Parts: sequence; structure tokens; C-alpha cells
Amino acid sequence: MTLTIPFDNSYARLPNSFYARQAPIPVRAPRLIAFNSELAKVLKVTPGEVEEMAEAFAGNTLPEGAEPIAQLYSGHQFGNYNPQLGDGRAVLLGETIGTDGLRRDIQLKGSGPTPFSRQGDGRAWLGPVLREYVVSEAMHALGIPTTRALAAVETGEIVLREGPMPGAVLTRVAQSHLRVGTFQVFAARGQLDSLRRLTEYAIDRHYPDADGPMGLLRVVVEAQSRLIAAWMGVGFIHGVMNTDNCSIAGETIDYGPCALMDSYHPNTVYSSIDRMGRYAYSNQPDIAVWNVAQLATALIQQMEDKDAAVEEATEIVHAMPAQLQESWLKRFRAKIGLMNEEEGDPELISDLLTRMAQNQADFTNTFRALGSDAARDQFTNPAAYDEWSEGWNARLGREQDPSTVMSAANPAFIPRNHRVEQMIQSAVQGDYEPFQRLNAVLARPYEDQSDTDDLKRPPSETEVVHATFCGT
Repeated sequence: MTLTIPFDNSYARLPNSFYARQAPIPVRAPRLIAFNSELAKVLKVTPGEVEEMAEAFAGNTLPEGAEPIAQLYSGHQFGNYNPQLGDGRAVLLGETIGTDGLRRDIQLKGSGPTPFSRQGDGRAWLGPVLREYVVSEAMHALGIPTTRALAAVETGEIVLREGPMPGAVLTRVAQSHLRVGTFQVFAARGQLDSLRRLTEYAIDRHYPDADGPMGLLRVVVEAQSRLIAAWMGVGFIHGVMNTDNCSIAGETIDYGPCALMDSYHPNTVYSSIDRMGRYAYSNQPDIAVWNVAQLATALIQQMEDKDAAVEEATEIVHAMPAQLQESWLKRFRAKIGLMNEEEGDPELISDLLTRMAQNQADFTNTFRALGSDAARDQFTNPAAYDEWSEGWNARLGREQDPSTVMSAANPAFIPRNHRVEQMIQSAVQGDYEPFQRLNAVLARPYEDQSDTDDLKRPPSETEVVHATFCGT
């Protein structure tokens, strides 16, 4: 059987100013680590022999119909504008239209230098490739919009980071790689024809019912509001919410120093480069609004009536915090078993979170166990839980089936940071069993599974991972 990918490429038909044509740089000895057969079926990808897939997903050979390009974009990084970024270590092979009718990008990440590499080597080392594979697939299983992983390949080459590391390439799948920064680069350069073309393309590809640039802004606000609320509901911290990491399609993209919280605290930061806490857990809704405001600023540049556009965009962006709050409340009501809306619900939820923060309660395990002794055991002072649960139990008396609601809203399993790091260390030593086990368990996060208690446990003091690192 031969690997076949039914490419139907649209972005490569846009003007050359949108990208640089760039083939992947071959590697020495590719070896297939993982292939996502379930996702491949959705993409209509027919797998080939293992060696053939290793060559293709490492970038040594190009499947028929591929048109590899590196995409151009700019972006605000930690609030500072960088006028040109772009795919510095990735190439978009092309697009497919899946069995569900959705168009998706297939991209190789870590495939060598491009014109946008900014003196980088364009490569990835094994650890971040496996982290993105595991976490992105876990996020998908959790029901959160996300890029996905189709394949991972060892390169047989060494990548120099803080030391010599084994190289790898990830095959990433996304509804598109259009970012806020993709719009920013053309707006900042005054290339209004390109900006208009990009806007039309984004609407046609993602939101065909959107009415012009401001219509696009409205639907992106809605998509981002739902996405951030979903992150908050599982304790996810992105770590680098720069505008070049903000997807127009409303997907989680660019898993760098990401993590899911163990013990709850609103100011939790894992990213080693986020020294001021700009992208802390509790700041993510505000940053999403800030990012969308940058999109609004870019979109306005193409409008003939700038004053009217500013007024409309301001109204749209100013409405976003309320949309975020509404999405957040819907998520967290479900997490405590509530389907009906009552006036005191926000205070009930906030009171629980405050008590969790004060008592170092594990985020995932507390919500999963609500109503049982296992929940109060998460608190350093169990009386704090008991006091809260009195009001909660009274509120639950007005609900029909809270247990079913909570089971569907609260996962038993998340990709805990210490387990991901342990998995990476094992893989570096050539043992992929922990990687395979994590993927298998995390594919069913809402189900109780036997012989998996170790994956539910928070880290011990010696296992805590205090910082994760950016990039591949």
C-alpha cells in the first residue's frame, strides 16, 4: 500500500506575498514514532509502508500533490510588536477536505530552516514534539477545539538546545494556520489589497456567513470566547498567547510551554519565559480580548469609512468580556452539576475556586469528585469544603440529574505535566511505552479506567514541574 494524501490546496494559490515556497530539508535517518490512524481516516489519508511514511512525514519525500510553503505573519510577542515572524521551522504541505467536509492544513513542524527562520536551525527536538502530540490529542479528546497530531518521526540527527537532543518532526493538522498575526503583517505594511484578499479568504474558508471584515471580527470573538472558556474549564494554561499564536479558526494552536494545572491557583504560570505572569491562568480571558483588539485594528485598515469601522469594532470588542463570562459560566455551572441558571451561581462557583486556591486543592480531582469524601480530601482544611458544600447541596436540590452533568463536564484524566516530562525522558532513552500509554488513556478522559491511578495522582513534591519551555 502506498501513502496517499488527497491534497486540495487553496492557500498556495494566493499571491506569493503570502508565503515563501519552501521544501522540507531532508534528514539523515527518519523513523516513524507514531501515526494517528483515526485522524488519517477523517483526512482521507491512506497509510503506506512504515518506511515510506517515515520518509514522507520527516520531509525527505513529498507525497504527490503537496505544494510546500512557509507562511508569512507577524505578531505581538508579550505585548511587543515583531513586524515579521512567519513559519521559521514549519512548512505547510497542503490541504485536504475530510470525510466531514472540513478543509484542513497538513503541516510539518521541525522540517528545517525557511526564509523566516531568523537565524534559527528550523528543527525540533523530540521532547516538544511528543509534548505537542500528547497534549493536542488529549485536548481533542476533552472536546476542546485544537490542532491535532497526525504523525511523529525521529530524524536520526542531533539538535542543539541546552545540550545535544534527539531531533524529531511533528505532522500537525489544523483547520488553518491563519492567525491574528497573518492580518497584522499586511495591515502594518499598508498592503491593503493583500489584507482584503486575506479577509475574503478567511471568510470563505471558515465563516462563509460572515458579512465583511466586521462580520469576521464578530465570529472570531465568538469562537475565541468559547475556546478560552473551554481552556479555563480544564485548567489549561497556554503559556504564550501572542497574537501569532491566536487562531482565526478558534482552535488551540502552538503548544509550547503549555500545561494543565495540578493544584488550583488563579495566578499559576508554567512558562519559563513568562516572568511577569502576563499569560497566567486567570489572565487568559483578558489577553484573548487584547488579541482580538489587535485583529480589529488590522481589519479596520481596509475599510473605506474608518470612523464607522472604529465605532463598530469598538462595540464588538467591548462586548467580548461579557461573551467570555457567559461561556465561562456555562462551563463552570456544568462542572458543579448545574444546568439551570440562578442568580447566585457565579458567587457559588467563585467561592469554591477561592477555597480551592486557599487549600491547594487539585483542580481536576476536586471537580471530578464533587459530592464525595475524595473531594474534601483535596483540601488542606477539609472544613473549607464542607462549608461550601452546604450551600451547593441546597442548590443541587433544584436540579434534575447533576451527577450525569458533572461526569460529562469533569475529566478523570488530563495530561499532567510531571507525567508528560517523565514520558519524554523515557522516550529519549528509547522507551516509548509511557508515550503510548498516555495517548491510550487520554483518548478517553471522561471514563474511569482500570490500572490508571498513577495518571490521576498529582505530583509529589519531588515530581513537581515548575517551568515548561518554549518552542521546539
